[in-house]
Amino acid sequence: MSAPSRPQVHASPLRVRVEHASDPAVQAIGRAPRALPAGVALLLVVVGAILRGPVGAVCFGVLAAVVCWLLYLAWPRIEPIERMMRIAVLLLLVALTVVCAAG
Repeated sequence: MSAPSRPQVHASPLRVRVEHASDPAVQAIGRAPRALPAGVALLLVVVGAILRGPVGAVCFGVLAAVVCWLLYLAWPRIEPIERMMRIAVLLLLVALTVVCAAG
């Protein structure tokens, strides 16, 4: 019997470049203590909610950009329900960014 064939994975040149460029940052996040990324995210949310205005917009905007980046990297590997949940979080952060920037 022959060995089972491996599925072929096709990635766009853009995805390959983004994943390659993101690898050092993802590795650094992976080496950090588990509570650190969550603590930084919580800190950005608290500061954004308390200070609002331009500072709040920057805090929520940075967090939205990071969530968007991680969503892009994880997209091919996550299930549709996980995609929907992460998109909901991203949309909430974008809405908070817009509200803080407008107010």
